[in-house]
Amino acid sequence: MTSTPPEVEQLLDRSHTLGADPRNTNYAGGNASAKGTVQDPVTAQDVELMWVKGSGGDLGTLTQAGLAVLRLDRLRSLVDVYPGVDREDQMVAAFDYCLHGRGGAAPSIDTAMHGLVEAAHVDHLHPDSGIAVATAADGEELTRRIFGDRVAWVPWRRPGFQLGLDIAAIKAESPQAIGVILGGHGITAWGDTSVECQANALEIIDAAERHIAEHGRADPFGPVVYETLPETERRERAAALLPLIRGLASTDRPQVGHYTDGEAVLDFVSRAEHPRLAALGTSCPDHFLRTKVAPMVLDLPPDAPLEDLRSRLRELHEAYRADYQAYYDRNADAGSPAMRGADPAIVLVPGVGMFSFGKDKQTARVAGEFYVNAINVMRGAEALSTYAPIPEPEKFRIEYWELEEAKLRRMPEPKPLATRVAFVTGGGSGIGAATARRLAAEGACVVVADRDLAAAEKVAAEIGAKAFKASDVATAVAVDVTSEEQIAAALRAAVLAFGGVDLIVNNAGLSISKPLLETTAGDWDLQHDVMARGSFLVSRESAAVMIEQGMGGDIVYISSKNAVFAGPNNVAYGAAKADQAHQVRLLAAELGGHGIRVNGINPDGVVRGSGIFAGGWGAKRAAVYGVEEEKLGEFYAQRTLLKREVLPEHVAAAVFALTGGELTHTTGLHVPVDAGVAAAFLR
Repeated sequence: MTSTPPEVEQLLDRSHTLGADPRNTNYAGGNASAKGTVQDPVTAQDVELMWVKGSGGDLGTLTQAGLAVLRLDRLRSLVDVYPGVDREDQMVAAFDYCLHGRGGAAPSIDTAMHGLVEAAHVDHLHPDSGIAVATAADGEELTRRIFGDRVAWVPWRRPGFQLGLDIAAIKAESPQAIGVILGGHGITAWGDTSVECQANALEIIDAAERHIAEHGRADPFGPVVYETLPETERRERAAALLPLIRGLASTDRPQVGHYTDGEAVLDFVSRAEHPRLAALGTSCPDHFLRTKVAPMVLDLPPDAPLEDLRSRLRELHEAYRADYQAYYDRNADAGSPAMRGADPAIVLVPGVGMFSFGKDKQTARVAGEFYVNAINVMRGAEALSTYAPIPEPEKFRIEYWELEEAKLRRMPEPKPLATRVAFVTGGGSGIGAATARRLAAEGACVVVADRDLAAAEKVAAEIGAKAFKASDVATAVAVDVTSEEQIAAALRAAVLAFGGVDLIVNNAGLSISKPLLETTAGDWDLQHDVMARGSFLVSRESAAVMIEQGMGGDIVYISSKNAVFAGPNNVAYGAAKADQAHQVRLLAAELGGHGIRVNGINPDGVVRGSGIFAGGWGAKRAAVYGVEEEKLGEFYAQRTLLKREVLPEHVAAAVFALTGGELTHTTGLHVPVDAGVAAAFLR
């Protein structure tokens, strides 16, 4: 087994250290490299290699598999065939001919920067303080003032082979230099050892931070013009606005949302200069590739009536789309990729915060994090000078770069439920837990709602265990579906977590098995409160969100075979399930005009993993049928036509079948999942 070269171990350690601190670089931003000599397994001769973070990786979580490995002699020979800056994109394909060995990550556009610079270790980072200097109107003078001759200035140039040549020339001509400020972009540092390289990068970042703190103006964003709402009121207003904003941001394609009300955001949107600065857009390519060229900014005070805010948001969205179309038309040429969509990725609301959007929760969250980076950059640049991002045509060249387009084409096809937000009641066990897991596996963001919060949290944690951040996939909320207040609060939490809701599974339930003469009014009320009334309340509150979004949606009722089958000692449960079954028909008729489909599932005999059966219902039903409780699942199976036991996963599969995209024209349907009970056939 080949051992890991020490240079690689040092590179990974350095990357993790730098990437773990957001002061140094943003998520998946920047890259680092190391050069070293190993024995070629074919020739047994020494060969000089470079290991560099591959395209799309993240420094903080980088592994050896995320490194591109290139032969340095071949990489540097590309200088002899370089066709010039007008055709420099062709060099990216040439990197593949410089690779060493099998596997490894695809080389990024910054590979030349690392390979051409004569230094054993190189870091390219996007620190807020460094980009603040890089985007200041007098950035070159500031670089001299802050760093003297230890750091050089490189005027803006799009990332690529020529930028690598430019930096390599500076390194060769300035032996005293430890790095460069890249105009409009970020920083690059180098060193003979990994420790020296890291120290040099941190020296640049720290010196820029200190200079901003010691010499910058105190209020670079101007005076406060919008007061920030108190936290409770702020989050309530965010939850009220988010479904509409998500719907607007999903005009071209569905999006997941993320809400941010951190101090940096709230201060920015409260100040007089934020509309001017927001309109200038972001500068660092990593920023605006995720945040779009500029955000949409609401221009009303936060305490304005909600309907006024909603009306203005619709107007601003229409104007934003027109402006974005004009931006595309101004800059596109015959070879430009088609416009990807004209909706905003970032929406700023004074007094409330920021809403960010993406194809999944992680993308939406990271877009928000990048805009916080952009706010910090604007603050630093305005504190020292005037914020001056790269020109619009250059932004367009980056945003609609063919290399970026090729990267998008390599992305895997989205899963069937991608961008959809599911809310599953009774999600802490049994059918609910199996359904939550299945919907998440098919790409949905899932809110696991249960009266037992610990059980819901356990399911959500299991779902999120493989995610970079568990809350990007699933979250848990406590809800007793007999409480209107708790249902409203749980749905607000869902909206704040993912931007809205699209797929409701009314699964919460219980059962008390008694003969008619022993069934109390309390037994009747409890079962109807949980299942009939609870489903109605959840459907009503979630339908309001879906209608506000304007994106359609699904409501699925987990009813029962007992909704149509008349069994003994079951009057309260059967009647409550029949109520649920008719709600499906009633709501399908009412909500179809909003694109909301309502369907039901009629399971039977789901014993294994069931909270209902474990809570005493199983023992009572076993007594009714004269079988041992542990044999109840087998008993139910034998009375079916297929002689098969029904498991929670079978019901979850039916939920997916109804919502996964194949039955787009089906509503008002009940699907039996009972292995065949002739007495419960639908007529």
